[in-house]
Amino acid sequence: MRDTRFDEGCETVLDLGEVDEDQAGLVGGKGAHLGALSRVDGVRVPDGFCVTTDAFRRVVAATPEVDVLLDRLAGTDPDDRQTVRAISAEVRRAVEEAVIPDDLAAEITGAVTRFGEGAAYAVRSSATAEDLPTASFAGQQDTYLNIVGPPAVLRHISRCWASLFTERAVTYRRRNGIDDRTVHMAVVVQRMVFPDASGVLFTADPVTGDRRTATVDAGFGLGEALVSGLVNPDVFRVRDGEVVARTIAVKERAVHARPGGGTREVTVEPEQRERPALTDAQVVELVRLGRRIEARFGRPQDIEWCLTDDGFRIVQSRPITTLFPVPAPVPLPEAAEGCRAPNVYVSVGHQQMMTDAMKPLGWSMWQRTAMVPMHEAGGRLFVDVTPRLASPASRAALLDVMGKGDPLVRDALETVLERDEFDLPVSDAGLVGPPAGGAPEAAVTGADPAVVAELVERSETSIAALERDIRTKSGPELFDFLAEAFEEHKRVLSDPLSMRAIMAGMEATWWLNDKLGEWLGEKNAADTLTLSAPGNITSEMGLDLLDVADAIRPHPEVVAFLNDVDVQDDDGFLDGLVKLPGGSAAREAIETYLRRYGMRCVGEIDITRPRWSERPATLVPPILDNVRNFGPGAAERRFEQGRQKALQAERDVLSRLRALPDGERKADETKRMIDRVRAFAGYREYPKYGIVCRSFLYKQALLAEAGRLVRDGVLAEREDVYYLTFQELEDVVRSRRVDDRLIARRREEFRSYETLTPPRVLTSDGDAVTGSYRRNDVPAGALAGLAVSTGSVEGRARVILDLADAELEEGDILVTRFTDPSWSPLFLGVAGLVTEVGGLMTHGAVIAREYGLPAVVGVDRATRLIRDGQRIRVHGTDGYVEILG
Repeated sequence: MRDTRFDEGCETVLDLGEVDEDQAGLVGGKGAHLGALSRVDGVRVPDGFCVTTDAFRRVVAATPEVDVLLDRLAGTDPDDRQTVRAISAEVRRAVEEAVIPDDLAAEITGAVTRFGEGAAYAVRSSATAEDLPTASFAGQQDTYLNIVGPPAVLRHISRCWASLFTERAVTYRRRNGIDDRTVHMAVVVQRMVFPDASGVLFTADPVTGDRRTATVDAGFGLGEALVSGLVNPDVFRVRDGEVVARTIAVKERAVHARPGGGTREVTVEPEQRERPALTDAQVVELVRLGRRIEARFGRPQDIEWCLTDDGFRIVQSRPITTLFPVPAPVPLPEAAEGCRAPNVYVSVGHQQMMTDAMKPLGWSMWQRTAMVPMHEAGGRLFVDVTPRLASPASRAALLDVMGKGDPLVRDALETVLERDEFDLPVSDAGLVGPPAGGAPEAAVTGADPAVVAELVERSETSIAALERDIRTKSGPELFDFLAEAFEEHKRVLSDPLSMRAIMAGMEATWWLNDKLGEWLGEKNAADTLTLSAPGNITSEMGLDLLDVADAIRPHPEVVAFLNDVDVQDDDGFLDGLVKLPGGSAAREAIETYLRRYGMRCVGEIDITRPRWSERPATLVPPILDNVRNFGPGAAERRFEQGRQKALQAERDVLSRLRALPDGERKADETKRMIDRVRAFAGYREYPKYGIVCRSFLYKQALLAEAGRLVRDGVLAEREDVYYLTFQELEDVVRSRRVDDRLIARRREEFRSYETLTPPRVLTSDGDAVTGSYRRNDVPAGALAGLAVSTGSVEGRARVILDLADAELEEGDILVTRFTDPSWSPLFLGVAGLVTEVGGLMTHGAVIAREYGLPAVVGVDRATRLIRDGQRIRVHGTDGYVEILG
């Protein structure tokens, strides 16, 4: 019996002129884009029609075998490639052999006849998960060229439907978190274009991200020759309306249409092989069309084009999904108006040791409480340093500070400054940064070590007041209160006394490294002198977890129970502990730890990340590592060992200095700096702890408000608020209305942002600049980085991207993308540290020095170049890593 479920209200064939980009669910991504393209002034799209997803669903619904096979496919292990391949092939065969109902076949045949029954057509897949801003799905489904006659068109439409289930398409969907059942296939059928030349236009440089530079790849005949790699293309680069670079390839082969259908390879005549496929004037005209298309879709495009005697035809346009987004433009200083220099942004994430994408509530809250304006792009925050770079005085200070923190940021900035287009007028109106060098006496005048205790007390008092007062607030009153709380947040953060204490420790560290390097030839002498410095809240966090292990170690049943905890999905394990011998003491130890540190987590600058107190099972792996790798009393013993080592290093340094000319003066100055660095170095970690404590209180209050919105039917679930900015959430609370489509779109955007790697420096033209080490002291094959904690160690590399996956043995070397304070419990159980991100004074470096671990940070692509389990040698004094095998 004929299936009638799709008869009523179904649209199975639509002309391209009837389609726009809002109909992707009906005509797929390609069809929606082509329909929109056909409306762009001056853009010519080959005539044709779409066979919609309604037709696909109707055919599949009439083929029950497909449903059974999709159930089997959904239950298959994604890593079982052989089974995925076999089931995918069965699904394709079932779809391709499915009978197209007579009325649908007649409608398609009528459309072919309308556009020319004897004409040739391109029959192209257009899936609903295709040409998306978040995933292009380029090349994942099939295209058939030069198809002649209605029966052949119908046959190739079935093949396009079946191509939705190629192994590569199924794997791609799984990698992008897309369910096979949620994707449907439309088919675009267009009059065939027989071009003299064809190719691809990128309206932004796909490698550097530069939005001002377009790239054109061109070859003779059909574009399949380029796509298949049969020939190398001519490559043109266009900037500001002129060709600025060109590479003309030798083109020996081309693909042309066969007279009776299909395509064939042909040999290019010898005299034509080195002729450009396009003239410069044609290239500039094509880019001009591309700019119109880019403006229509609001983002850089990957455009497929053909050239015939009467001009260009556009056969496809999709977003370039690999580009890092650019912050919204910020006006330059008045003195700089009219110049062509781009705005220059420095990554906040590389300073904060958290380069992952943040959800909108997270980055917008950070903006609200930051001391300088920050601009969002790709779920990350950036600071516009253009005004500082415009002033010689502030430029020097900025480069000096950036270089001390992360040499790659400095190099990236210098790379931008060296470019011809960076022509900001000389100005002294820029902001002046921290002192660039010299003796630290002026910077720390009045910084009595006793102020550390005073500052900690001030912070605790302020946090206690916030905790007390925020409990009573809800609704619009909560947001009025938070506006005042954010001002207090910034006041605490910018406390001049606090800044003076932080700079006292940092400047004393730099002084010791500079002077002891000059006087004694010591590299990074401060690393040893600061071991077990008192008052470091982050290093105490790691030591305190050793005490938790001491409470658990004597109870084998508790240890066995914890070994069975599912770290990803078992946060009720604390209740299970009390049923075991020793379990009550174990639970109390963990809960005591959480009372002090439960507001912390990986990526803690994003308040939407789950805190340890919200997901305490995250702590189970490092606790078990401590139980296995350490004995009782290890915390106190390790701290004392570090303190004694620092005292011995101090005695040694002072003794050697006194033997030098003018030695007593040098020793006295050095002793003052050692005392100062030990008094203040630990405090540097405390302000961040205070920020995280305050942020967790904000989060709890906002989630409570979200719970009320769910209860009142405004939101579907509490975590929806994570995809709203702080201002948008306030508007929802006041209006009691929410745009569900906005939340859905933000979820999709966040998923796409997670796949992007943020640059250290980004320009408003879209150039992503990572910087490089310009060194000649690194052995061949070694990975260069920044030396942040002295010493050398060899061991097994453990490449760990998620704290919950950590499983370490004594002597392992931790290799990861970045470490923030939440990683410090792992530092106790490793022999060395390698990170992709970091600087001399970032958290990982500070704690590595505190624990005496050789460490190299800022090692580009370390987690990809070093394999888990490889033996490596970390040169923490000289700043490089050797891969031993």
